[in-house]
Amino acid sequence: MHVLVPVKRVIDPYVSVHVKSDNTGVVTDNVKMAINPFDEIAVEEAVRWKEAGHIQQITAITIGNNACQETLRHALALGADNAIHVQTEETFEPLSIAKILKYFVQKHSINLVILGKQAIDNDCNQTGQMLAALLDWPQGAFVSKVTFGDKQLTVIREIDGGLETISLTLPAVITTDLRLNEPRYLAMPNIMKAKRKEIDLQVLTTLGLPLASQQEIVSVTPPPAKKSGILVKNVEELVDQLVRVKAIDC
Repeated sequence: MHVLVPVKRVIDPYVSVHVKSDNTGVVTDNVKMAINPFDEIAVEEAVRWKEAGHIQQITAITIGNNACQETLRHALALGADNAIHVQTEETFEPLSIAKILKYFVQKHSINLVILGKQAIDNDCNQTGQMLAALLDWPQGAFVSKVTFGDKQLTVIREIDGGLETISLTLPAVITTDLRLNEPRYLAMPNIMKAKRKEIDLQVLTTLGLPLASQQEIVSVTPPPAKKSGILVKNVEELVDQLVRVKAIDC
């Protein structure tokens, strides 16, 4: 079984994000970048499947500029067998990303796709579902547990009312939730091996895919600034301030 794991390069989740002065996006120049945390969970899960003997091959794929190869190296260090870099300087919406992934799923005879439920930079939570629709494959979104069966998967997915258990016939698409696993620590020997592995470079413009944009980002604005707190001298003053706040809210 051949598994495809899409991974995305995003701003490190522990870095403060700042909006550009013209409100066209966020500042990424000289900012620490990292693999999308949900995608890292997807890679880890695929590696565990391989270690358990459920699958035979893991291919990581990313779409973006040359800097995105760092993300692929991270996936290779975690345990991915191969890596595909779809080179482009453009930024695409989820539907276009899903179309690109569909192309490589069909080209490489992929049996299963596992990816993060969302990217932390745009929080769209759409790519996995759109890919499943384009492929006409069953899907399991927000998955927190996966069990392999005979030509099918049983997954537990997190929903608003609790947990839902569903059975998926392979091939299928899975999107990962945070509680699916905890990615392993990257050992230095694996990092060095990943640096020497070849990456399959594919130039997006040569693929001939229809990727016309249907969305436009009108404006990006930061959240409202938090009000500064105050210091109180004693409990009585604290209670007085709490009463005032409650009166204002009412």
